[in-house]
Amino acid sequence: MAELTLDTLVDDNNYLGSERARLENKAILDELERKKKARSMAVPTDDNRVKARLRELGEPITLFGERAADRRDRLIYVLSEIQAAKGDDAMQLDEESTEEEEEEEQEEFYTPGSLELREARRRLAEFSLPRAQKRVAQQRIDSKLPLGRIIDMRKKIFAEVKAFANLGSQIGDERPIAQVRFAPNSQILATGSWSGNVKLWNIPNCTPIRTLRGHTDRVGGVAWHPEATLSQSEDAVNLVSGAGDMNLHLWSLKSDTPLSTLKGHADRVCRVAFHPSGDYVASASFDTTWRLWDVATSKELLLQEGHSKEVYTVEFQDDGALVASGGLDAIGRVWDLRTGRTAMVLDGHVQAILSTSFSPNGYQIATGAGDDTIRIWDMRSLKALYTIPAHVSNVADVRFYRNTGVPLPTKEEEEWHYRSGSYLASAGYDGYVKLWSADDWQLLRTLSTDSSKVMSVDLSRDSKYLVSGTYNRNFQLFAPEDVLS
Repeated sequence: MAELTLDTLVDDNNYLGSERARLENKAILDELERKKKARSMAVPTDDNRVKARLRELGEPITLFGERAADRRDRLIYVLSEIQAAKGDDAMQLDEESTEEEEEEEQEEFYTPGSLELREARRRLAEFSLPRAQKRVAQQRIDSKLPLGRIIDMRKKIFAEVKAFANLGSQIGDERPIAQVRFAPNSQILATGSWSGNVKLWNIPNCTPIRTLRGHTDRVGGVAWHPEATLSQSEDAVNLVSGAGDMNLHLWSLKSDTPLSTLKGHADRVCRVAFHPSGDYVASASFDTTWRLWDVATSKELLLQEGHSKEVYTVEFQDDGALVASGGLDAIGRVWDLRTGRTAMVLDGHVQAILSTSFSPNGYQIATGAGDDTIRIWDMRSLKALYTIPAHVSNVADVRFYRNTGVPLPTKEEEEWHYRSGSYLASAGYDGYVKLWSADDWQLLRTLSTDSSKVMSVDLSRDSKYLVSGTYNRNFQLFAPEDVLS
């Protein structure tokens, strides 16, 4: 029998270290499981009922400076803590006791709409169905292309994308540039700034056209009418902007004062979007809602709830049937505009969703988030297809390339159809703009800017230009080398 000595009984701390690591890992996994269960909890959306539930649990009904959305998050946290402490069986009893509340909540979720909204839904269906039919018919034709032809087109398109280089930089405003968007004709650029100004610029010379003044706080989003052009009359709506003053402005391109102001949001307006028909505008706001507006009457048609925190981004599908919203609750939702129902929940990001972009193919969505990733979602399978580790800091903007409504006779028709949606651009707070292929999601090109934060990016529909808006108050214009020469 071996003799025990003092040396054999000395703990070298390896066991203690491994045990500590095991306990730390268990705590992390328990916390992740708690958060996962918390997201699936059914809690009241009515603020009075949230307060009543908190009172039942012995919690303060409100905290200093706490808003309704924050209070609801606190209730979710408290319930998840109780579940973690008591176990699933105890929580099941609590869920049964609130079954009646859940039924009432389900009933309250779908609220009566106006006659104007019903008429709008009918028009949206009449507009979107033929477009979807045309898109599917074209996709069937494209699916029959020979593999060799597809490979040749892919090589040519990606060679042009990889050739993007800096064309120049321009000081855009006195404060950071929040968003940049090309006009449909690719000849005008709109920039929205934290100064409250919206500016129009000639492309590619980057010379100013006009400054649109009307907002009294930072502009969060700008969007072009699908048929915007300088040749339209002075009272034609060409552009929409949303800002921290809680208002949206509709603009023509021939006046520096707004044609109309859309009021209704109770907090800062972030991103805005024009419906492909040009008849409607969507806006995302920090009041935890996104809203749908009638352009002709400047009236609010729909106030859509569904996010537990601020809604940051909103974007329409090209067909016009769907709209996607993303919020600081790290959840995205795809809504059917024709019925008002949720078509898909985009649940996977662990930080705020800052940007959404529908692919021209109609069934894929890209979301950029504060967790530094881009997720690609497929509405056919209702799940995420791919996660791109895109940047080392926030993915502030993501845009698929699309050439909808811009026929170019200089390019072959097959290539022109294939090019739309074949790649996408992303902007990150790491100071880079990146271009990605849309078939295998691989990096094609990395473009550096003169800023530590790139806040927005866009691709012109003629495929000649890329623009980025930065925190340094500048915007940069990029183009392939053949355009530069």
